[in-house]
Amino acid sequence: MTSLVINLSVLSHQSVQVSLGGQNVRLVIDTKQGAGTFMDIYKDGGPVILGMQCRNRTPLVQLAYLGFVGDLAFYDMQGAEDPDYTGFGHRFILVWDSEALLQ
Repeated sequence: MTSLVINLSVLSHQSVQVSLGGQNVRLVIDTKQGAGTFMDIYKDGGPVILGMQCRNRTPLVQLAYLGFVGDLAFYDMQGAEDPDYTGFGHRFILVWDSEALLQ
């Protein structure tokens, strides 16, 4: 299994382009005050997941039939809170694993 930390900026709304397992991936991350952090995942220009709420240590893709190689999850490095943009890059890290975390 290969793991990769995806660098995020301390911004409430951002779009990140990254190559993951041979896939051209765009992640759109949006933090809504009082509601949490949400992510849209696009692969090769098409949507995979839209509006998925980000939770600590919870896989975002979750289903192999969606055609996405691997899975993404946020990890709280200082506790067990759900991700918030103010901690991106130091407290909350986004990790891609080459193998799907759930099938």
